[in-house]
Amino acid sequence: MRTPDKLYEFHVANLRAVTDGLHRLSLGLHHALAIEDNRSSSALLRIYALVLASWAECRLRKLLYEPHGFSDGERRRVLKLPTEVDKWRGAVEIAFRKHYGVAHAPLSGDTLAHSVYARYASIMDLLDNDLQAVIHLRNKLAHGQWEYPLNDDGDDIAQLQMDDLRSETILSLQFKKTLLTYLSSIVNDLVVSRPAFERDFDTHYERIVNTRRNLHRRPYDRYVTSLRAKHERGIARRARV
Repeated sequence: MRTPDKLYEFHVANLRAVTDGLHRLSLGLHHALAIEDNRSSSALLRIYALVLASWAECRLRKLLYEPHGFSDGERRRVLKLPTEVDKWRGAVEIAFRKHYGVAHAPLSGDTLAHSVYARYASIMDLLDNDLQAVIHLRNKLAHGQWEYPLNDDGDDIAQLQMDDLRSETILSLQFKKTLLTYLSSIVNDLVVSRPAFERDFDTHYERIVNTRRNLHRRPYDRYVTSLRAKHERGIARRARV
């Protein structure tokens, strides 16, 4: 059995490899969008969503094995939870309990200071409203349900995942990856360094707010148009050489 330090090295290496894979997928997807290759862009988008969910899993494992962070027992408690979203939520809850010394009582405005509970609620809201969809989509995509995600019994459409699949774009997925990155930094500070958490939370959260604003407001059509215009400019420059 490997030591936690060695497992941390493995998770770091896995995360690095998956991050590189995501970057290369995004390049291919951007090119497909730029040349209006709809079949390729549709396929690559689904692969990107699948790999992004894998990236989220790798990122959580790295977080759980950060030196001087979660204990062996705390890691086991998180990893026993049934879904990846539950695991993320469990990691956040345990981190707040450790940080503020609340062993068993429900986390609320009564057991935590108002400002602390507001931070906790904001992080849970981020998981539930912006990140849960991409994490849940993985199982459907991994089982080949690329057009029609099915319910757990396999006898009808899983409408929520269907809606999520239809609404995701490379732009929305990249914003969600950024959100997960900021969330990971917050939880890492929470577990490893109380001074860093108190010092940097507002900076991290301001970035989250800005990214969420872009996620919900930045026009995807304009984004695709800019990719195509850039591609056309590149063709024009090469023709002049």
